[in-house]
Amino acid sequence: MLSTPHVLLLEDDPAIARTVCYALERDGIRCTHSLLMADARAQWASGRFDALLLDVGLPDGNGLDWCRQLRAAGSPAPILVLSARGEEVDRVLGLELGADDYLSKPFSPRELVARTRALLRRAQQFSPPPAQAGNAVHAQARHAFQVDEAGQCVRLQGVLLDLTRREFQLLSSLLAAQGRILSRHHLLDAVWGLHSDSTDRTVDTHIKTLRAKLRTVAADRDFISTHRGMGYSLRDGD
Repeated sequence: MLSTPHVLLLEDDPAIARTVCYALERDGIRCTHSLLMADARAQWASGRFDALLLDVGLPDGNGLDWCRQLRAAGSPAPILVLSARGEEVDRVLGLELGADDYLSKPFSPRELVARTRALLRRAQQFSPPPAQAGNAVHAQARHAFQVDEAGQCVRLQGVLLDLTRREFQLLSSLLAAQGRILSRHHLLDAVWGLHSDSTDRTVDTHIKTLRAKLRTVAADRDFISTHRGMGYSLRDGD
């Protein structure tokens, strides 16, 4: 991430956009605004942005469709959805389609800035370290998992796992714990963020899909252990 973060705001209401951009720029975050999705897509393709603030109802499309497409293409970019639809089912849908956070309109500009800052911090936390020769893949021969931080991917027993961004972050967190139990709250904070509307059930659901993907490679192993009332741990050794 650049020293001065730069976010793209897709919002078709000029008054809301002016308020958002003003609040962000007062806090030291550059903000580029697009009124239409077509323009936002073209801007985003330039690769100049650290995060995407995304309205849902737009004249030329639905923001959640773009969010889903970005995640399907493997984009790890932080995405904050802004929507007038604030019911629980709408928030859950946005998060399950790949948004990192969801903010209902009307919202406080200060809260939006705080949530954007939180997303940028987490993106920096999970970004790969500077590349070093011979150090792209962290692995030990006796271990089942090989984590490629630069490529944001994991191999299990030499087989590349087809992981979503959140599954990668969950697995990376569990591997980094080296067998220690991580609570659901810890995993929520690490992967979804402290201010996310996600719940313990969100963690459980993603752990379930992650387990299923691990078993497609190692059907006779259950690498992730559930500790009732405590959380999850992972054993890496063969």
